[in-house]
Amino acid sequence: MTKQVYKFGGSSLSSAKRYHAVANICQQLAYGDAIVVSAAGKTTDTLVRLWSCYHNQDHKGVGEVIALLKDHQCALVSELLGDKSEVYAHFIDDINAISQRAGCAELEQAWLLAHGELWSARLLAHYLNKQGVAATHFDSRKLFVVAQNNLKHQENTARCQALKSDQLNVVTGFIASDEVGNTVTLGRNGSDYSATLLGKYINASSVTIWTDTQGVYSTDPRKVEKAVKYNKISQQQAQQLARLGNPVLHAKTLTPLKDSDIKLVVRSSYDSHSDGTQVVANEQAKAKRFLTTLASVDVFQLTHNNKDSIRELSIILQHPLQPLEVEGNTLLLVPSQFGEQVASYYLQDAVLIESNVSGVAIVSEAGSESQLLESAKALLEKQSMTLRGAWSQNGFAILLGDQLLESDTLSLLHEELITAKQELAVIVAGIGNVGEVFLSQLNDQLARLNTLLPVKLVGLLRSSTSLLNGQGIELATASANFKNNAKASSPEQIIEFIKELDYGHKVVIDITASESFSKLYPEFALHDCHIISANKYAGTAELNWYENLRRLQTEKNLLWRYNTSVGAGLPINFALKDLQNSGDKITKISGVFSGTLSWLGANYSLDKKFSDLVEQARELGFTEPDPREDLSGRDVQRKLLILARELGLSLELDDIELSAWMPNELAEGSWQDALAKRELLDTFVEELALDAQREGNTLRYVAELDTTTSPITAKVGLKAVAPSAAVATLTPGDNIFVINSVWYADNALIIQGPGAGREVTAAGVHSDLYWLCHKLSE
Repeated sequence: MTKQVYKFGGSSLSSAKRYHAVANICQQLAYGDAIVVSAAGKTTDTLVRLWSCYHNQDHKGVGEVIALLKDHQCALVSELLGDKSEVYAHFIDDINAISQRAGCAELEQAWLLAHGELWSARLLAHYLNKQGVAATHFDSRKLFVVAQNNLKHQENTARCQALKSDQLNVVTGFIASDEVGNTVTLGRNGSDYSATLLGKYINASSVTIWTDTQGVYSTDPRKVEKAVKYNKISQQQAQQLARLGNPVLHAKTLTPLKDSDIKLVVRSSYDSHSDGTQVVANEQAKAKRFLTTLASVDVFQLTHNNKDSIRELSIILQHPLQPLEVEGNTLLLVPSQFGEQVASYYLQDAVLIESNVSGVAIVSEAGSESQLLESAKALLEKQSMTLRGAWSQNGFAILLGDQLLESDTLSLLHEELITAKQELAVIVAGIGNVGEVFLSQLNDQLARLNTLLPVKLVGLLRSSTSLLNGQGIELATASANFKNNAKASSPEQIIEFIKELDYGHKVVIDITASESFSKLYPEFALHDCHIISANKYAGTAELNWYENLRRLQTEKNLLWRYNTSVGAGLPINFALKDLQNSGDKITKISGVFSGTLSWLGANYSLDKKFSDLVEQARELGFTEPDPREDLSGRDVQRKLLILARELGLSLELDDIELSAWMPNELAEGSWQDALAKRELLDTFVEELALDAQREGNTLRYVAELDTTTSPITAKVGLKAVAPSAAVATLTPGDNIFVINSVWYADNALIIQGPGAGREVTAAGVHSDLYWLCHKLSE
């Protein structure tokens, strides 16, 4: 059974009302899930104050603080469970034990501080039971063991198997034990750390941190009205934010999730209907931009670049440190409150170069930090801020000055650096001949597309393998990257990836000829994904399925562009839609819709064997591997149906009369079997050609749609046409579309040109992509 971990902070448990709100959330959880709790409200601060009084031998202060603790906790327990409850009695015993140890000078700091979490876990578990939810509380000192400042992960994983699968497990945060059972604490923000550790130990699918904020924002929403709450951020950027002092996320909390698929979610217990922010694996989220204010910072220059010493100092300070590499020197940014400790730790190996400065850190996508730094410097100089330092490194930039940034200045920076157009995530399915050309053209077209909408390639799909990266795939090396790093994937995994993409817009570009892949289109629509397709199957699917897909796309305001499904790069679909949008009415469409059949028709004569011509076309790559797929006319039939539905006609594929360019006897077996009976094919074509010649005509494979008849005429097959007819004068391989309408009644509108080929088809897909970007940017 999939387990999840939920952590509730002190603000979420600060009063009886908040306990009730948390209990309502917990009622929606599944048995076997774990709930990690902090001390209620300001309990930990009060316990720290108690320890300070005890340590300073302030006996009066000890008594006063114990009285405060007793009043607050007794009020909580009484309101939730009553003063006759088992929990109330346990609490009185704990208070008496604290008083006794304090009076005997036997109080231990860690043992004392552990009580806040113990009281929260015990109270919440019993309150849940009162609400009819089975719950048990666990003391995490029996789950987490620390030896020489290192967690014993293997042993702890085994200990955590004690959690129950038929109840909710309420676990204390912040505390652990050493090898002999003494209490140890996990440092600042230890309860969040406890939650992610527990998530790792029980192999949870997610860890949710319930707090008083709705998620992770682009900057402090209390200071910047237009701060953006992000639905997802990557673990990499979350770690960077934590190292720079972001108050929502902490570096230690994120450590257990490194290289795991466990999602970390930040949500508000004050607004449980809000989705919050997910912290996910790096490839599952695009890079975002953030502004984090820095207040009262000291800057040291280290004479030796020693990563181990920085790591050790971080542990001592219980605070992540962000080194900067500047022109061969290592700078270390630390909160000024730790300045003396840093100087004492490094002695002569560290020089203080800036003291008590403030400013802002910009976290961004890699490659943009230098430009963002320059833009920020220019803006801050306009605000008359004197900069004491400005540096950038991969993924972030830092600017420091003499004063804190006011909200107005932070808002201006946010408007200038953070607010941007929504991006379009592109997934390309089918990277064979046409797909390969499309990707090479995309590399050239990107600058033009980005003037409309930022475009990022995030997925490449081929048969049962894929290369997926929510942060983006480098176009210049996309093909080699796919070859070296593509993994086996299922349709379900593809759908899940598309569902999880956190882009303003997303599109699947289907350059496959796969019917099974086209059946995924409704799933794409359910997850707000536009479609561009050269694939004909979806447009010619069973009518109810097709109409339901169209209805779903309309309801969700999604666009489906499929110009290359008929005529490769020729703008036939666009022309039909444009005529209708202009008020015209199409009455007839006819023409040669297959480049292969166009080539065969133009090159055939009675002095040739038709089967030899087909074999020649196959060897030249003009036909499918089995030419009968072309000769059957089924492809042309599908193209005519797509155009008919473009006119709003409710036709099924079988409503279009179909005559193949071969006798029925050749349909069975393989192409080699058919070649063994090639004389049947030659005789079949020769007889039809002779009949046409007697009337002064020539054979062409023609599609015809006439909306003026009743019922509507729709047919595909060989037709004897006059040598002067437009369909008879085609360049071999070209397509031609002859359109009659109210406006083009006597003089048809003709669209003619190459109807096949890698370059023109890929170019047609690019035309659709440009159109989509233009629409989305409006």
